[in-house]
Amino acid sequence: MSTIPLGAHVEQTDPIAEAEARQAPHVQFFLGDPQGYRGPEVRYAGGADGLRADAEAAGVGLYVHAPYIVNVATTNNRIRIPSRKLLQQHMDAAAAIGARGLIVHGGHVDKSNDPEVIRTGFDNWRKAVEATDIKIPLLIENTAGGDNAMARHLDRIAGVWDALSAAEGAEQVGFCLDTCHAWAGGIDLGTAVDKVRGITGRIDLVHANDSRDTFDSGADRHANFGVGKLPPDEFAGLVREAGAPVICETPGGAAEHRDDFAWLRARL
Repeated sequence: MSTIPLGAHVEQTDPIAEAEARQAPHVQFFLGDPQGYRGPEVRYAGGADGLRADAEAAGVGLYVHAPYIVNVATTNNRIRIPSRKLLQQHMDAAAAIGARGLIVHGGHVDKSNDPEVIRTGFDNWRKAVEATDIKIPLLIENTAGGDNAMARHLDRIAGVWDALSAAEGAEQVGFCLDTCHAWAGGIDLGTAVDKVRGITGRIDLVHANDSRDTFDSGADRHANFGVGKLPPDEFAGLVREAGAPVICETPGGAAEHRDDFAWLRARL
């Protein structure tokens, strides 16, 4: 289990150099503004083709995180329609650089907890997958807060997956399990892997993050390993059981991320 590959979320201007500074086999980054509807941009000096070629030559894997504002589940047309467009744009850009996956949050419906509205949110996910030309794996990530979220609670994740089972292209949709989000969302870390796999059949990526807040707080505030509220043995146990590539989205730069890697490796 000490061979589980550990990487980190980095700034995108030179992700290869960022990976080398962390001695990491892969990295994750945004392509553009994570809070805006403007399309993706590749800031690497060699452009998309250069980044793809140079990353392959360096043996560095690339993951792209879609903007936080993407919400394809919502019943609000003014958000859902541009979200679908933005998701396709980032899918195209991520594929162009040879990314291993595009990670997107599960989103939410409006503030109503009406079961019919929730079902509409599930079906909107099906429609989004069918409307998207999925060129690389699309990894849906569990989220930390919101009673109206599509991927905070296990039953909602199950609702999304049930809806996706009828979608063309569903075989290209995977799951990214975030440890801080699971803890904040009220999912027991000790059973999270078994329960998520029981629903989705897969865990393609782990976002390994400690949490500054208590269990089921709904707060998405990441912390470096060992200084947050996650029980260390359960945290490491989840990563071990998932057995998937890891991205650390913890505070700091290369030095802090190397410390996080060392903390986790010592417990794997």
